[in-house]
This record gives sequence, C-alpha cells and structure tokens, in this order.
Amino acid sequence: MTASAVALTLLVTGCGGGAQEGEDKAAKGGGGADSGKPAAKALTAAELQKLVVAQGDVKDHEIKEPGKDDVSEPGALSVAKAECEPVAQVLSALPVGKPAASVQRLVVRESAAAKKGLPSMAELAGMTEKEVEEATIDSLDITKTMTSLWSYDAEGAGQALATLRETGKKCADGFPMTIDGEKQQVTKVIEEKLSVGEDAVAWTVLTKQDGTMGSTKVAVFRQGTTLAGFSSFNIAAVTRGQAFQQPTVVIEAQAAKLG
Repeated sequence: MTASAVALTLLVTGCGGGAQEGEDKAAKGGGGADSGKPAAKALTAAELQKLVVAQGDVKDHEIKEPGKDDVSEPGALSVAKAECEPVAQVLSALPVGKPAASVQRLVVRESAAAKKGLPSMAELAGMTEKEVEEATIDSLDITKTMTSLWSYDAEGAGQALATLRETGKKCADGFPMTIDGEKQQVTKVIEEKLSVGEDAVAWTVLTKQDGTMGSTKVAVFRQGTTLAGFSSFNIAAVTRGQAFQQPTVVIEAQAAKLG
C-alpha cells in the first residue's frame, strides 16, 4: 500500500545539506547519517510470541492460538474504495502494509449466563417465547477479540498508524467490502479515544450484512516498531442493539507486556 501523506518520511542523503535541510529532517523524524542512529529494527516472530498476551494474563478470559476458521488471508479481502482498505484490514484482523513479523491470539470472554449455556429442554418447555429468546441470546453473550502484533522495520509502524488515522476520517461514512466471500457494507466508522502505548487509534465500526446490523470495536496502538491490533465482537450485544465497550482489560494487558 502507498503510505498516507501524513506519514513520516525517512530522508536519507549521502552528503550534508544546509541548516534548513537539517531542521526539516528533525521535524520529520528523519534518520540517515546525520542522526547518528541506526534504523529501528522490527521484532522477530520469536520475540513477538513471547510478548503477545497468553493464557493467565487476563483474568476470566481464555487466550488461545486462533484456528483456521478464526482468521482470514489478505487475499480474501476486497474493498470497493481502495482508500478505505486500511480500515477494512484491521477490522478483519489483517495488517496494514507489510510487517516483518506477526502473531495472533484469540481472546474469549464468556458471561456467567453464556457459561451456563442454554436451559434444559424441560426448563425451555416451561418458558414463554420471549423468555426462550432471551435465554438463547444470553447463551451468546461471548466477546471474542482477535489480538494481533505486527512488527515493522524503520518507520513502518508509525506510517501504518498515521495511515489508519487519516483513513478512518476519510471513510467515516462507510464503504462496501467483501471478506471470505461475504459481502457487507460498512455504514459508519466512529472515532473513539484510546490512551495507550506511544500512539493509538480506535473506532466503533458499524456494518450491515444481509439486512443484519453489526458492530465491531477496533483499536490499534503502537509501541516502538510494533503495532498491537484488536478487533472485538459480541453477538448478544449486537442482537440486542446494545453498545459494548472496547476490550480495555485485554488492551491494557497487551500494552503491559509490550512495555
């Protein structure tokens, strides 16, 4: 992908320039020979494996490696508006740009009602139609958060986050997309506040598929050369039309591990 115009540009020159050139480099975060600092290195896949959230890091949450059906391949995503692709990528738990290494975990939180599951047939027989409906929705009160770490060389992480911030504003009114062969319409990208890491973006992304409305919480923060991405969904909340919050405890646990 082409980085956004607001992304920082790394200027490298073989010979010295004037004072103004040096000031421009400092303002843009340019490295090069003048800075005396080597370009930042991406973390390896092995390093990310040690830093991603693991079972026991978040109380009352199950954390596991995602299965085949939990993840999408980059080629499975298509977006009608090319400029909106970065939002669609992180919504689908896919990276922006080309990270040098990545790792993912599926984080699941079940409510007390969901843990109990559906009532027995005998119990259901004694319920009204409305009570059966409510019990069924209660059994689906499960929040699933795909948590991703993507590590980039040099200024890649900062550029990717800047691209996301601009794209979220440009595509706030929505766009059509297809993921894993399923067409859906993003109807709104609503900006949220998130104070974590060195920089962050967060949204509520509203979607419509086959007449059914959906809502996904999306957040991405940067720590050094690594981006941490979160795409979170709760079927019960969406079915009831209720708002649900960003998976704050998961985000904070991941931020703590990245330091």
